[in-house]
Amino acid sequence: MVLWTYATVVLTDPGGVPLNWRPLREEEKGDADPLVGLGYGIAKIGTNQSAVPGDFKNLDIGFCLKCNRLKPPRAHHCSICNRCILKMDHHCGWVANCVGALNYKSFLLFLFYTFLAEILVCLALLRVFMEIFNDDEVDLTPGKLAATFIAFVSVLGFLIMHITLVGANRTTIEFQAKDKKTGLTWRYDLGWKKNYEQVFGTEKKLWLIPVYSKDDKRRMPALQGFEYPTRPNWDPQH
Repeated sequence: MVLWTYATVVLTDPGGVPLNWRPLREEEKGDADPLVGLGYGIAKIGTNQSAVPGDFKNLDIGFCLKCNRLKPPRAHHCSICNRCILKMDHHCGWVANCVGALNYKSFLLFLFYTFLAEILVCLALLRVFMEIFNDDEVDLTPGKLAATFIAFVSVLGFLIMHITLVGANRTTIEFQAKDKKTGLTWRYDLGWKKNYEQVFGTEKKLWLIPVYSKDDKRRMPALQGFEYPTRPNWDPQH
């Protein structure tokens, strides 16, 4: 599972913004759009890409000065990849790839299974730890044992951090840039259950493998990285 999830997060494109992307008109979305009922505003704009960011403040549509074009909500420019990434979390040196909308689930599962593997390693080395405290001779040096312990703690801390972020429906970038004013609500926080579903899907039997069901891909635009439902009656001042 470590190898599968690692290969998936490395080889999966995190999601780039198409060259001619633009917000869809309401008539193009239709009344059946699942985001409309959740309070998500739809931009009324044509194909003009010269619009300025201020035109879409309420829709969270941005404008990338480096790419010189519009970018969807929650997309950010990666200076390493030199392009805008959909729902970018961070550029990860572990996987030599950006972590974004299309491979975030795989990244979280990679952390999870790596943590489980670290538990097995620590259990296997438990006897060695005991021998060190008993002043017995051991094959491993204290430095190697310390490195194993540090890796265990690091992966655990990273996993806890991302589990917390998923529960709040924030990326690492959004958490670092969040408004410091107290009392403000996050527009994309729909409650922990729906927040987790936006990352792992609604099919619980697929939560622990790096794939989505066809129904989830069809019914959940958030999995594609372009549109996200917001809190009903969300007010940016509260």
